[in-house]
Amino acid sequence: MNEVVAALICRGERLMICQRPEGKAQALLWELAGGKVEPGETKEHALAREFREELGVELKVGSAYMEVTHSHELGVIHLTVFSAEIAAGEPKLLEHRDLRWVTAEELEQYEFCPTDIPVLQRWKQEMQRAANE
Repeated sequence: MNEVVAALICRGERLMICQRPEGKAQALLWELAGGKVEPGETKEHALAREFREELGVELKVGSAYMEVTHSHELGVIHLTVFSAEIAAGEPKLLEHRDLRWVTAEELEQYEFCPTDIPVLQRWKQEMQRAANE
């Protein structure tokens, strides 16, 4: 099983999503940014490292938001998504093809990696509930 981490980063009512590059697994699909946990790394450390390497920012990792296990052509992925915020810097496209800040209503305009879909559904429901209160 592959341990993978990702971050749920919001600015107001907008969520940061990234488009995977061409030539990689699940090319051009959208995702919550993150990556693989390396041997000996904590999940939080892996997430901060991935954000430095792929987006050129320092990340403040918060609490675990949700965990998802998903099987696909490359094997089984166990994804842990953390609430997080950018502590320093502005995201740069060092690895990804594109980056967007989207509202809950705009999510349906994008095709996401299957592992991220349950997380995005939960976030969208929470945003809709908050808007109705």
